[in-house]
Amino acid sequence: MKASELLSDLAQRTIDAVRALPQLGSEQLNAHPGNHPNSIAWLLWHSGREADIQLSALSGQPELWEQFRDRFNLGELGDSMGFGHSAEQARSIIVNDQQLLLDYLEACLSALGGYASRLREDELDEIIDRNWDPAVTRGVRLVSIIDDASVHVGQAAYAAGALG
Repeated sequence: MKASELLSDLAQRTIDAVRALPQLGSEQLNAHPGNHPNSIAWLLWHSGREADIQLSALSGQPELWEQFRDRFNLGELGDSMGFGHSAEQARSIIVNDQQLLLDYLEACLSALGGYASRLREDELDEIIDRNWDPAVTRGVRLVSIIDDASVHVGQAAYAAGALG
């Protein structure tokens, strides 16, 4: 199996985990278990945003957010990625429509999986960010994007289970 196929498969597994989330009401989506600033809605929104923004930078394609922004109605804060959000900012991400969150996240991860599946091995080795030591390759960035989404979807599933 080629590395690009593995990355595409990993993105699909995260989509499968998103689809397996239980149906949640608005109150559950926006609850803050343990008074944590990140709600399930924030976790799912952030997972989509981080994948979307970073994939756009890698591929040169517009963010999928352009198609979803008005439906989310989060204002300028919704255009961010969520990294570095203060507790107040994180609590300001309120989304009452679970299907909208799932549709956006699935669209972003599907686009990422499609992008990854088309890459050649030498493209995965290309250094794309020299601001880190060691410098970041395209393949490492894709792993990072998928890992972040997977972790946050797992957190959302755990929180959903805890909310009962």
